[in-house]
Amino acid sequence: MTELTLTLLFLVKDDQVLLAMKKRGFGAGRFNGVGGKIEGNESIEQALIRESQEEIGITPKNFEKMANITFDEFFKGEPAIMNVHVFTTEEWTGEPTESEEMSPQWFNKNNLPFDRMWPDDIYWLRQVLDGKKLNAQFKLDENDKIISHNVDIVHNF
Repeated sequence: MTELTLTLLFLVKDDQVLLAMKKRGFGAGRFNGVGGKIEGNESIEQALIRESQEEIGITPKNFEKMANITFDEFFKGEPAIMNVHVFTTEEWTGEPTESEEMSPQWFNKNNLPFDRMWPDDIYWLRQVLDGKKLNAQFKLDENDKIISHNVDIVHNF
């Protein structure tokens, strides 16, 4: 079974959150934060910065870890465990810009396009955007349908 460690970042400005439409690859056609797989000997934080630069042309500053989410799902048709480290930030350099992979768009935090996002997002993203820290686990079938889930609020990591 494949096991991956990934990063996920949400830019927050007042009552807005930046989501990006994935244009290709895993998750194509869905809005999400920016991020991806850790490469080589990168730390989680180094991967977060690199992915943000590659996907939307920004460099995050003073980001805060908000969630650990484990997905037991299918990746490229094979069973996989994905350990996702979720962060938020209100500070960055550069202007969010479309790339070959992602098309960024601002949304009101109270009006997120859950019908065009991963099915698990509705269970945890609002809490993260409200400043809650979480540990969560999701099990999905090969069609991305949630079989089971658990979301717990924690005080720190």
